This record gives sequence, structure tokens and C-alpha cells, in this order.
Amino acid sequence: MMSLNSLTIAEARAKLRAKEITAPELTEACLSAIEGSGAINAFVHKTADLAREQAAAAQGRIEAGDAPDMCGIPMGIKDLFCTKGVPSQAASGILNGFTPEYESTISQKLFDAGTVMLGKLNMDEFAMGSSNETSVYGNVVNPWRSKTSNADLTPGGSSGGSSAAVAADLCLAATGTDTGGSIRQPAALTGTVGLKPTYGRCSRWGVVAFASSLDQAGPMTKTVRDAAILGRAMMGHDAKDSTSVDMPVPDFEAMLTGDIRGQSIGIPKEYRMDGMPEDIAKLWAEGADMLRDAGAKIVDISLPHTKYALPAYYVIAPAEASSNLARYDGVRFGHRAALAQGDGITEMYEKTRAEGFGPEVKRRIMIGTYVLSAGFYDAYYNRARRVRTLIKKDFEDVFAQGIDAILTPATPSAAFPLGQMADADPVEMYLNDVFTVTVNLAGLPGVALPTGLDAEGLPLGLQLIGKPWEEGALLNTAQVLEDAAGFVSKPGKWW
Repeated sequence: MMSLNSLTIAEARAKLRAKEITAPELTEACLSAIEGSGAINAFVHKTADLAREQAAAAQGRIEAGDAPDMCGIPMGIKDLFCTKGVPSQAASGILNGFTPEYESTISQKLFDAGTVMLGKLNMDEFAMGSSNETSVYGNVVNPWRSKTSNADLTPGGSSGGSSAAVAADLCLAATGTDTGGSIRQPAALTGTVGLKPTYGRCSRWGVVAFASSLDQAGPMTKTVRDAAILGRAMMGHDAKDSTSVDMPVPDFEAMLTGDIRGQSIGIPKEYRMDGMPEDIAKLWAEGADMLRDAGAKIVDISLPHTKYALPAYYVIAPAEASSNLARYDGVRFGHRAALAQGDGITEMYEKTRAEGFGPEVKRRIMIGTYVLSAGFYDAYYNRARRVRTLIKKDFEDVFAQGIDAILTPATPSAAFPLGQMADADPVEMYLNDVFTVTVNLAGLPGVALPTGLDAEGLPLGLQLIGKPWEEGALLNTAQVLEDAAGFVSKPGKWW
């Protein structure tokens, strides 16, 4: 018999409305699973009492016939979202002890819809990382294992706690954030679905900022249909966020018709990397065949400035991070270093930031401060901004030529062992984002979904990139690919 915590959102919604299960029963199943999952290290602030309270309230709404789609659904919330009365540290020591007195817009929207919060999820510190190894809480471990090794594998990052929790059935879904691929990359490495909406679709108010012109929240789920359901609940205009777009959010689930006949799917030649693993190349070709068999036209396209995306991203993102993280100084909230006699405010800043930030965050702050300095602003930052405009125009030109969506790999490899990047050049870690950063630079929607396994039995994902504001059409294409791939594999429980 299927355990309740392994249900999808759509399945749980149907059972809740049919009175086959109750919200408290569903929540208890997830809380029990979380208690036995310490080895994964996904949940870092558990909120069992709050979850039970919310589940009881949700059950009342269900019985009264006032039940939105997400009512009674147990979820995990990434530690980047501020949650009132619950620690919100962005996995950083510098925010140790910070408990917000306010709720992020997205978590408030979910709570208003009757969602149940099981707790806060682990992540890379300030969302800076691709393997979930920079967290003050310690590494998150991927619930998947390779056929030939018991080595702990990365769940991806920065939303590694979210992806691992969903893959391990600790919750029915989770929130994530995506600055350069931090929803889509971990989704691909854990056999889950991750949607990065168009920039401006989801409010950033109350979400701890990394790079403000790139950050976007989104859903991490077990299926494409679930991403449509949760995505709609998360999106919407917010007057408190100046980058939030005042545009109606359609019923994405109703748009999952399964019909993509006549659509044109682009295959960008620039994404064919030298040394691309055979498993990835094969998966990409098979994905194109699946969409062709469903009636789509497969078209070779060019996005000529793609080769400049990664260096442009790693100038723009650290520059914005350097500015955003300047507020963590030991004065207003979070950690404050102990001072020696005679120390002044400058020493307090220096010691607090040296103690509070981890190595990767310090690296990016220094890079960002450097490229924003007077002597290098034009040479690096302004040049990167111009490249970003060219990358955005590449996509605009392709879509103007009749392309409806673009199919690419989601990651350059399957999940790799934790610790593999420890002594490597940081650039090797940054290369994990090679297929995803263009979407953030252009502000487009993108979705990653599992479509196969590699030779070691680990999940591999493909990415679909869509037109701005057309998440519904993008998810419909993803649904077709999901159905054709028939990916139903789950990690074997070892934890």
C-alpha cells in the first residue's frame, strides 16, 4: 500500500476532497518520514507543532468545502524564505539567531491557501553553490545511490535540501529559488521537477537576496502537474516588490492538454559541449525524438552568445551579492563578533563578516567588490551587462522566428560524490550551471524534469526553456515529455 507521504499533490488533493484521508493524517506521515531522515540532513528547522496546527485548520476548510488546491498539502520551505517566528538563516552563520517578525509574500500566499509547513530546508549558504556543501548546517545528501558505490552524492544546489526532501518523500513539494540554476540543477540530480518562472512572476519580498536581478522563486515537485498546481499558488503580483509584474496568473493545470502538435522545438547547437557525457547526449537526442513523435517539429537553432553566459553571470551575480550582503554587518540582526578592548566599528564589521560568512560567500563578495570598484566597473561589470543584453536578444530572435520552446540538457553530469569539488578549482563547480544560467540572464521561464537514468542508475534531466510569461505552454510541453519518458524510478531507501 502506498504511504501517504509518497503521494503527489494532485493525488493528495483528490484523496483529501474525497474524504479518503485527512490533512492531519497526511501531515503525520510526512513528520514521521522526516524524523527518520537525519542522514539526508534536508530539514534544519522542524516545525511539527505549527504543521499540526495548520493541518487541523486545513481539514476544517476541506470539510467546509472551502479548499483551494494546496489546502492540507504538507511542504518544506527553503531556508531562504523568511517565516514569521521560525529561524530563517539562509544557511549562514551570520544570520544565526535571526527569527523574522514578518512572513515572506510567497510563504504567506501558501499559508493563505491552506498549505502546511513541515519545516525549513537546508541549502547552500546564501544560495551560493551547486552542490549543497557550503551550508552552515552541513551537507545535504542525495537520497539516490549509484549502482557501484555507497558514496554520498550531491543533491545539487543551492536548493539541495528542497530537492532531496521531495525525492525522499519527506514532503509532497517544496519551495526553491533559482539565481543561475538552483532549482533546475538539483531537480535534475534528484529525479524531481523544478520550475524557474519568468523573472517577476513570483514576489521576492521576504526572500533573502543573492543577486536581485536574477533571483526567482519557484516550485520543486514530484511531477509536472504538481509544478503547475504549486506554481500557480506561489505566483502573483506583489506591490511590496518593485520587480513583481502585475499580470494575471492563468490556471496552468488546465493548460496541460498534452497537445503540442505543430509546435517548433529548438535544439541550440551551442549547448553541444566538448566532452559531453554519452549518457547526456543520448538523453537529449531521445528527448527530441519523444517531442517529434508527439507532433512537434524539431529545429536546429543558434544562440551565438551562449559561450559568454557563464563568465557574464559570474561577474553580475557576485557584483549584486556584494551589494546585497553589505547589510550583514553585526549591527542590526544576526551574528555579532566578540570585540577586544579598543576595537571600534570597523573592527566589528571585519570580525563579524570574517566569522559569519563561509569561504564561498567570501569569495563571491570579493569578486563582486572587485568588479564594482572604480578601476574595473566598465571593464567587467558594464561589459557583462552588455553581454547579458546580447544573450537576451538571442532568445528573442529565436522566438520571433517561430520557436515555441527550447530543449537542452539540464546538467553536464549526473549527481557526483560529495567532497569531489572540495579541492578543485571553483570554476569546476561553476561549470555545473553551464546549461542553466542563460535562462536567468534572459529572465525566461525554464523547467527541468527527469527523463532517464545513467549507467550507474542515477537520474538525468532535460531542460525546456520557454517564452516569457508562457509558463503554461512550457509546462504542457514538459508534461508531454514526462509522459513519453515514463520516468517512475525512485531512490532505494538507505537512510
